Amino acid sequence: MKLKINMWTAIFDIVNCILFVISWFVIAGTAVMDATSGTNATGGTGSFFYIMAWIGVALNIWALVASKKNDISIVGPVLGIIGSALFGVTAAMAFPALVVLIIATVFTFLQHPAKGTQQTN
Repeated sequence: MKLKINMWTAIFDIVNCILFVISWFVIAGTAVMDATSGTNATGGTGSFFYIMAWIGVALNIWALVASKKNDISIVGPVLGIIGSALFGVTAAMAFPALVVLIIATVFTFLQHPAKGTQQTN
């Protein structure tokens, strides 16, 4: 049985990977712009990336619960929670978060049956 929540969670994790890659450049560029023009846009820019990370945590928790109920491996959602939380705590963890989210995406898309369960056709 393939769950749609797992598919959408994996797609969201891919989107977050892209966002996490560009976050350092966007935040640094905004900080330079703030310093030269006297504005204060860096906080709002950083907040966007943090909000996306915490949405990823919530979505992966939802996928974890759904996977557990349907006897699907929870490795992908657990790694997704870890990867999203890494960035959600600090943007300095963008690279480790990216690596963990890529692995999480693969496992979430696979949706293997959990160990110890019988697969029926």
